[in-house]
Amino acid sequence: MGNYFLDNQDIQFLFDHIDLKALARLQEDRADNGDADYVPADEDDAVDNYRRVLEIVGQVAADTLAPNAPIVDREGNTLNEDGTVTLHPLVQENLRRLTQADMMGFTLPRKYGGLNCPNLIYTMANEIVSRADCSFMNLFGLQGIAETINAFADAQIKDHILPQFCQGKVTGAMVLTEPDAGSDLQSVRLRAYQDASGQWYLNGVKRFITNGCGEVLLVLARSEEDIADGRGLSLFYAERSDRVKVRHLEEKLGIHGSPTCELVFEDLPAKLVGERQRGLITYVMALMNGARVGIAAQSLGVAEAAFRLARVYAHTRHQFGGPIERLPAVAEMVTDMQIHLEAARALAYETSRVCDHENNNLRILENGLSRDKDEEKQRKQAARLWKRTNGMLTPMSKYYCSEMACTVANQAIQVLGGSGYMKDYAAERYLRDARITTIYEGTSQLQIVAAIRGVASGAFESYVADFEKVEYADPLLMSLQQKLVEAKGGILETIQFVKGRSAAYLDLSGRRLVDAAIVVIIGHLLLGQGAVNDRKKRVARRFIETHLPVVRMNLDQVQSGDMSALEEYELLAGPVPREG
Repeated sequence: MGNYFLDNQDIQFLFDHIDLKALARLQEDRADNGDADYVPADEDDAVDNYRRVLEIVGQVAADTLAPNAPIVDREGNTLNEDGTVTLHPLVQENLRRLTQADMMGFTLPRKYGGLNCPNLIYTMANEIVSRADCSFMNLFGLQGIAETINAFADAQIKDHILPQFCQGKVTGAMVLTEPDAGSDLQSVRLRAYQDASGQWYLNGVKRFITNGCGEVLLVLARSEEDIADGRGLSLFYAERSDRVKVRHLEEKLGIHGSPTCELVFEDLPAKLVGERQRGLITYVMALMNGARVGIAAQSLGVAEAAFRLARVYAHTRHQFGGPIERLPAVAEMVTDMQIHLEAARALAYETSRVCDHENNNLRILENGLSRDKDEEKQRKQAARLWKRTNGMLTPMSKYYCSEMACTVANQAIQVLGGSGYMKDYAAERYLRDARITTIYEGTSQLQIVAAIRGVASGAFESYVADFEKVEYADPLLMSLQQKLVEAKGGILETIQFVKGRSAAYLDLSGRRLVDAAIVVIIGHLLLGQGAVNDRKKRVARRFIETHLPVVRMNLDQVQSGDMSALEEYELLAGPVPREG
């Protein structure tokens, strides 16, 4: 069946291109290894271990996850009469295989039996798993729940549950959304209350909970009844019992192997994570940022699967006297699918690298591991910089990668034509699975709202400044770099125009400005790749030359000042249709 890590040339290239030794130094610096059997001898040993880990994930993905995926998609999971869920036997097999391979504590410290891998390696693993089965990534990729417990829970909770995560004995769920509080988490109403002894209990309903049948639940609940907004929310740790039931398993368009649950809490005992009133503002924001990078990786995986199917079909399907890949329209479509995929991967992996810098800096800072006051001061300054950069790149990655996945999966069906519309091929499953990525963990529209802050407040300008200092010997790369510099100038000019208008106009212009900024950022990343690889130089040229005209169009539209979508909404959208 091959190996989904070793057969991916772009992941292989980026594994070698990105400075993984630097990330290994960060990850191992003052790491909590406890009495672990294995600790890397040096950074070379650590990087070699990362490669072995990805090879194992790649093998399990090819041998087990991918063959199981179509059956799981057809049959799904089972809701039992007692309010529990039985995972499909093949989903259980997937979990067993990855547990046997010791892959279930991917980013957790070795103290608890984890692998202590950087977020970038986890992103690669999530992509590989998602290529095999997009829906299964929602179980494998929820290890961020364990990371949140490790970052914010007390030692008693961590010592109790984190080894069980690493041993594959438990899976978890982020229990955030409610029937009347979807993206607007400040409106969460599920009640948290204490009895006379101080024991916390949870009462209420949660909906759209991915893997809500998991054994470990991180629950956002209202602990302060007199505070109606996000300041009244706290985060709680709870374990599955007969006091929380799955009332309904959602019937979804795709990701059928991932159980999406409606949960009813009836005085479920719980423990406070961290401090009261910081549930949404601090802990859930950290949890969701990690989850959004995970969805970017999931998007890459399903897009990779869709592209490969289309590429093979275009090569082997003969029409009009030859393979259809010789037809100009098909050739351009397949080419741009690959370029779009590599561009998204560059952005997602760079975001993961930045996450590793921020997370490791905070780990040392918040655990009081600084060696002296000077180091602590420097880390506090670095924390502000990394937070600002990551606050822009994370929503950009989630937005761009998920939209890319839908585009590539849709185009794969087009390449296959009528065959792509049939269930004989996996193309239709890839499109169904990809579609959710633009919705959960914050819709594309919400990612734009988050990203535009960084674009408009100076984070974008500061971030690309270092790329502009790079000196390329190759004339093509130099000319392309200059075009990106000019594009950035146009973006900054347009931002000033927008700032002179209403706040609503910034929201209205957000997508076009974020799209433009993403093109410049990815363009610079691809130039760096092109400096060491001739094919990547051609990829950079194709991406930049085809996307900069769209950037100019977007900026022209923003500078037109048109607000008719808001000012003439009732007229242009027409009357509200009558039901039925």
